[in-house]
Amino acid sequence: MKRIFVVEALFVLTLFLQAQPKVLTGLEVLKKDNFKELKGKRIGLITNPTGVDNNLKSTVDIFYESPNVNLTALFGPEHGVRGSHSAGEYVPFYIDSLTGLPVYSLYGKTRKPTSEMLKNVDVLVYDIQDIGSRSYTYISTMGLCMEAAAENNKEFIVLDRPNPLGGNRVEGNLVRDGFFSFVSRFKIPYVYGLTAGELALYLNQNELTKKGLHCRLKVIKMQGWKRKMTFKDTGLYWVPTSPHIPEINTPFFYAMTGIIGELGDISIGVGYTLPFKTIAAGWIDAEIFAKEMNGLKLPGLLFRPISYKPYYAFSKGKPLHGVQIYITNPYIVNLTSVQFKALEVLHKLYPQKDLFEMADSSRIKMFDKVVGTDEIRKIFCKDYNFSEIEKIFESEAKQFKEKSRKFYLYR
Repeated sequence: MKRIFVVEALFVLTLFLQAQPKVLTGLEVLKKDNFKELKGKRIGLITNPTGVDNNLKSTVDIFYESPNVNLTALFGPEHGVRGSHSAGEYVPFYIDSLTGLPVYSLYGKTRKPTSEMLKNVDVLVYDIQDIGSRSYTYISTMGLCMEAAAENNKEFIVLDRPNPLGGNRVEGNLVRDGFFSFVSRFKIPYVYGLTAGELALYLNQNELTKKGLHCRLKVIKMQGWKRKMTFKDTGLYWVPTSPHIPEINTPFFYAMTGIIGELGDISIGVGYTLPFKTIAAGWIDAEIFAKEMNGLKLPGLLFRPISYKPYYAFSKGKPLHGVQIYITNPYIVNLTSVQFKALEVLHKLYPQKDLFEMADSSRIKMFDKVVGTDEIRKIFCKDYNFSEIEKIFESEAKQFKEKSRKFYLYR
């Protein structure tokens, strides 16, 4: 009987240890240090629903309840502090009902904190989970908040979180002059291979200095994170970073299809139950398309024929056919290239269905903004050959990786 009890106890202990996250986020490290960095200062918190501790308690509530933190203002990016707004939706100023604190929108009348917003703040603290792709707007918000902090002589603290794509993957071209926007704000590749804290260090030296600014920046490092880790490897809970990034692996698919999703006339699963995980249209033969995509033998990927009717957005209620993308090995897949390979195959199968010719001017403009240049589109459309733009992707990604390496906080 005693032996059975010991075995059961060891089994329960094993389950408990397996359930413990391998990584402590910057927030957890700050808590462990009893908020030492924030004592005696008025805090403005930039966050959203992804700002949580390892027990899924909101950073807002943790700060508000702590006697060592004087939380005076909240700042909300796209989707808002509590995540109550859709993609691209205007976010107004309001008072947070749970804390009574002012919530200044950074996705409304202004995307950068004003001096008036910062008058009751000594330190801006940034705690948001990102997804590792340049076009996702949270890093643009971080950069603008760093500028505001520098201009108004405020401290800026990043509570670091994992890059869910890992820290070794860098893909895509750098943004060109004339194409900087809120979805391509910095001269970095589409997949940039840095944590938010590392990116903040990079921006402080390479972007803010161009404007004659320098932010008083501090990064609260994670403990236990390694560059080779995907988010699944961290043991942390995944909180949807936005309505269409609901699952732990969705950031991979966002980087694979998010660019061509800007063209319209093609579904990438947004509006269905598989956001960013499909490439489909009414005119595609799913079986043939899947066979062609699998025939490319892209490392770490498989493609399944699929048919579905979106519940909203593009082609709502209409039958679509195409492929669902499966990742067999997340460590070897080249994400950004997948959508261009798919365009290559679709042009071969359906030359009369040129997605760039079918798209209106506003769609083309948005595609170029997300890519960060019109050069990629113009080169690719000459003969729909990915190898021509692959050279640009590889050389500029390599260039950035070498330049950004000195800002690594983790190995």
